[in-house]
Amino acid sequence: MLKDQIEKDLIDAMKSKDENTLLVLRMLKSALKNKEIEKKKELEDADTVGVIQSQIKSRRDSIEMYKSGGREELAEKEEKEIEVLAKYLPEQMSEDAVREVVQKAISSTGASQMSDMGKVMGMVMNELKGKADGSMISKIVKEELSK
Repeated sequence: MLKDQIEKDLIDAMKSKDENTLLVLRMLKSALKNKEIEKKKELEDADTVGVIQSQIKSRRDSIEMYKSGGREELAEKEEKEIEVLAKYLPEQMSEDAVREVVQKAISSTGASQMSDMGKVMGMVMNELKGKADGSMISKIVKEELSK
């Protein structure tokens, strides 16, 4: 299980005194525990991936704020944390592969205009959960619907 791997890597980070990895994995472990409490059951790998993705998204948002505020050193710290978290995500799909899935979803839903974006996004996000970044999917759906 993914959660077990995270726990093992946390112990390895303690032994090797890797402060950055240790900090990130402790925060991740805490977020996973909070999600378990919220759901009132042990998390499946898909739920764990969802928590990791939300952790990465919040760090990407922080990076944007730090860069706009001229705090490059803090942005770099967040980028290093994203690298640690990304190791636990399934292999991400290429833009071309995502585009194929989007095109299939558009044809199966009969979507033809931007007002149909919600239908297409819902279908694609369910299929690609954890395999592709949501912002990339959104961008591709917009491109395909505006053709």
